[in-house]
Amino acid sequence: MQSKNSLLIGGFSVTQTTSRGLARHLLLALRSNNKVVLFFANTNFIVQCRSLLHRMQDAPVIVVNDGVGMDIAALLIQKSRFKENLNGTDFTPYLFKRSAKPLRVFLVGGKPEVLQQAADYARHQLGQKIVGVCDGYAEIQKSPKLVAAINRSKPDVVLVALGNPIQEEWILDNRHALDAGIVIGVGALFDFWAGDKSRAPMLMQKLHLEWFYRLCLEPRRLSRRYTIDIVRFLMHCHKHRSIDSSARK
Repeated sequence: MQSKNSLLIGGFSVTQTTSRGLARHLLLALRSNNKVVLFFANTNFIVQCRSLLHRMQDAPVIVVNDGVGMDIAALLIQKSRFKENLNGTDFTPYLFKRSAKPLRVFLVGGKPEVLQQAADYARHQLGQKIVGVCDGYAEIQKSPKLVAAINRSKPDVVLVALGNPIQEEWILDNRHALDAGIVIGVGALFDFWAGDKSRAPMLMQKLHLEWFYRLCLEPRRLSRRYTIDIVRFLMHCHKHRSIDSSARK
């Protein structure tokens, strides 16, 4: 069901909010001992996570907009715009800053060497308490009791960087068993924290061209996402346009 503060994009209910409002909501949930799941939806998310759509239609699951493609779809289909572009790379540090005290954070995913550097960055540069890590390769395969290990560390926040739709599926499979108040799918965040990947210059970010910068850096890996999958995204938006538009009225 769509709330008054959301837009339907390709069948997904995407919350209209700001960094400040979202951080306030998450930290309030944490103080109230409530569990919340946060996903950042870009065009690739809309395409890759379709099989999980019905599992995301739950109050504790929040989906927010990430990228210019979502803005264009909202304008064309809903004749409306999102209040702010949100992404895990910018929002996660913002969430940490808004907390009155350092948060206890568990990191899941990423390459082993990248993960440790990302943990060090979050600890020393962002001032958070890193209570545990598990890489997304050999370590996660050897950790059938990973949820129990996470719970023993008593985290406030679990950041999952496995890429979509794997990270979303893992979170949805385990969210009820996890004791953490906030679980977030963060994509390539650990790579940025570790310095393994660079972000676009600020001007390109402001012009919503960060996707183009990343495509230029990794054409072989991302070419499908920004060609074939963009067409699939538009097809999903077209297919759901009547439902999405009527739900807005």
